[in-house]
Amino acid sequence: MNFDKQYVLDVLTDILKTDSPSGFTHSVMQKIETYAQELGFAFEMTEKGNGIIMVPGTDNSRTIGVSAHVDTLGAMVRSIKSNGRLAFSRVGGPILPTLDSEQCTVYTRTNKTYSGTFFSTSPAIHVYNDAATLERTEENMEVILDEIVKTKEDTEKLEIANGDYICIDPKTVITENGFIKSRFLDDKLSVAIIFGVLKYLHDEQILPQYNVKVLISTFEEVGHGMAYIPNDISEVLAVDMGCIGKDLACSEYDVSICAKDSSGPYDYAMTTKLIELAKANDLQYAVDIYPSYSSDASAALRGGNNIRAALIGSGVFASHGYERSHYQGVENSMKLLALYLTH
Repeated sequence: MNFDKQYVLDVLTDILKTDSPSGFTHSVMQKIETYAQELGFAFEMTEKGNGIIMVPGTDNSRTIGVSAHVDTLGAMVRSIKSNGRLAFSRVGGPILPTLDSEQCTVYTRTNKTYSGTFFSTSPAIHVYNDAATLERTEENMEVILDEIVKTKEDTEKLEIANGDYICIDPKTVITENGFIKSRFLDDKLSVAIIFGVLKYLHDEQILPQYNVKVLISTFEEVGHGMAYIPNDISEVLAVDMGCIGKDLACSEYDVSICAKDSSGPYDYAMTTKLIELAKANDLQYAVDIYPSYSSDASAALRGGNNIRAALIGSGVFASHGYERSHYQGVENSMKLLALYLTH
C-alpha cells in the first residue's frame, strides 16, 4: 500500500493550525468538508456540528462507521480581572503546567482576535519567591493580552467578554526524519490518517468491503462527541491517539490496538480481527489497555447505539501537553485501517 505522505502531512498541518477547541469547530469543519469533496465523497453536517463522509462499498448490506475527532483542548474567558488580564476556564483537560508561557489567541464573538500568553500569577523568579513552586491551577494562572490594557474597562473596550474562546498555539514541527510534534495530535493526527486512507482508496479506485461513514466528531474532548450516530451503522472503529508510557507496549512508531480503556473493554471479535490483520501483514503494532481514556466509540455506546466498537491509533507521547508521534506510526495506522475496511 502506497499512501501519499505529503498529502497526509499537508492535511495534518492545515488542520493543526486551524483553531478548533470543543464547540468552536466551524472553521476546521469547513476544511474537512472541502477535503472530502475534493476526493469525490459526499459530506453532510449534523445539527450538532459533527461531519459525516459517505464512502460507498461493494456490499450495501452493512454500514461501517469510522470515527475521529477534530475538536481540541482550549480555554474560555471566565472573567476579566481589574488589571485587564483574563481569568480562564479550561475546555477539556489540558495539563495546566504545560500552558505556562504558551502563546494563545482570544476570539471575540464580534469576530475580533487578540494574541496573548498564559502565565502563572508568579511569573518572574527575580520577583516572586514561589515562581518555581506555585501550583499551576486555573486560580493561579491568567492570560496577559498583547494589548496596552491596565484596567477591566480597557479590556472590555476591545470587545473581549466572558465566554470568549482562548485557543492555544499548537507549535507544530515535523522533522525531516519523521517526527511529528504538536499540540492536538489527539486527535487531528487521526483525522489526517483517515484522509490518507480515503485518498489511497480514491487514487487506487478501491472500494471498501461495505459502505463506510466517516464520522468527524466535534465534542469528543468534553465527552459526548459521537453519542449520536446514524442508525444504519452496525459497528464503529474509532481512530484516536494510542497511549504511551508506564507498562504500555506502544511507541510512536506503532499502531496501537486498544483492548480496553476506562470505559470498558472493546468488542472482542473486532479487536481480534485487527490483531490478526496486523500480524498477517507484518505491521508494527501494540495491544494495550489505556488506564485513563475514553473515545468517540465509548460515547456512541453510552448513547445507547446498538453497535460493536473498537479502537486503534498511532502512538502519541505526552498526551494533553505538547505531543509527539512519528510517521511510522501514522503509516502503520493507515495500513491497518485500510486493511480493516477492505477485508
